Order: sequence, then C-alpha cells, then structure tokens
Amino acid sequence: MKERLKQVMAAEAHVIQKMAEEIDYDVLCRIAEIFCHVKENSKKVILAGCGTAGMAAKRISHTLCVVEIPSFFLSPADSVHGGMGAMQKGDVLVLISKSGNTKEILNYIPAAKQKGLTIIAVTENADSKLGKNADITLKIAVEREPDKWGIISSASTLAFISAFDAIAFSVMEKTGYTKEEFYLIHTGGGAGDILRNEGLQS
Repeated sequence: MKERLKQVMAAEAHVIQKMAEEIDYDVLCRIAEIFCHVKENSKKVILAGCGTAGMAAKRISHTLCVVEIPSFFLSPADSVHGGMGAMQKGDVLVLISKSGNTKEILNYIPAAKQKGLTIIAVTENADSKLGKNADITLKIAVEREPDKWGIISSASTLAFISAFDAIAFSVMEKTGYTKEEFYLIHTGGGAGDILRNEGLQS
C-alpha cells in the first residue's frame, strides 16, 4: 500500500514537470495578456467544465478572483437554461474538456461566438471540435493517469490547474497587484493573519 501511494504521487509530480518542459509558452503568454486586458477593462473570465474538469474550472476561477481578475464558473447545466446571459462582449470563456468533444461544453460555443467572447480551449486534443472552434487552444496532454486503469482524471486535472496558476501569478506581477489590494479582499484565514501581522489594515 505504501509503495502504491508513493507511485501515484511520483506519477503526478512527473506530469507537472513534463508539462513545464513541453507546454507552449507562447500560448500561455497570449492567455496571460488576454487576462491582463480583462482586468484593465473590467471584463470577466468565465470558466466551464464537466465532472472533474468542472472542479478544475472552479479552482482556476477562484484563483483568478484572488488576484482580482473577475471570474466565475458557469455550470453546463445552467448555461443552456439562460445562464449564458451572463456572457457579454469582450469577456473571455475558458472551456476545459480533456477530450475536446464533451457535448455539454460544445453547447457554449454558438452563443459565445455570436456575443463576441474570446474562446480559450483547454484540452488534450487540439484537433477536437472544441479545439477547432476556439480562438486559442492550450494543449495539455497526459500520457497516462496514475490509477490502475489509466483513465480517471487526476494528473491531468493537476496539470490544468498548474498552468493557470502560472498564468494568474504572472498577471498578478505584470499588473502590479499589491499586498494592500490583496489584504482588502483576503482578511480571513492564515493569509489574512500573516498580512495583519505585517501591519496591513483593511
């Protein structure tokens, strides 16, 4: 049991390291620049995904909010029942689908295109329907998930999140985001305690 625990964690760490060596940094930079524009022009980054990809989308959206890039998760179920009314011209739509062919995720595309959103696809398959319909495609491919069947999204989910952590923190530095601004929205938890001990006030 202990050896298997080590194998899974080592496999996931390897995926992140391999992605860092192989990912298209030009695409990452384009996305970071777009997010800077979102922040400077009071637009929004909207994220969507199904299942585990949806959990990754929620985590990414939260991190963007923490660095004051306005963002929210738009549920695939709610999106086709009027939820896409929240999407407005100039916003950015990040659609996460490992296969790139998830039907519920493809449902966003017609409205997003007609409303004038920038569509960013995050997928393993750049030639998928999602990849072909996006303005920008960030390909993140994992050779094998670490479960015994090699199919349960886990390492790939960490890779998606890691890529957007890098984008968020790069935007944070480029836009000059300060500790004072951060403390204004994050007075709670350990982070709030640390900043309070440094003498910051909300």
